[in-house]
Amino acid sequence: MRLDKFLKVSRLIKRRTLAKEVCEQGRIQINGRPSKASSGVKAGDLLTITFGTKVVEVKVNAIAEHASKDQAAELYTVVSEKRIQGDPRWDDEDDPK
Repeated sequence: MRLDKFLKVSRLIKRRTLAKEVCEQGRIQINGRPSKASSGVKAGDLLTITFGTKVVEVKVNAIAEHASKDQAAELYTVVSEKRIQGDPRWDDEDDPK
């Protein structure tokens, strides 16, 4: 299945056109390699997605052409979620600057 379609069906990204744009910006990797929207995704792949101030790694559990909201959550497992350092929105408010 194409990467942009998987991102939409799994609801990791809301719209397929947005998923395509994110791929074109180089913010998604499959198994550590930068990927295009047309790249193939299969069960067992590790996707690394940069969303603004965080990096999310998900493991693909299954592929489906269509999925309900409940089924979409079963298509992947979040492996890790990290904040990108240096973003003032994530700094503790009590820390002196």
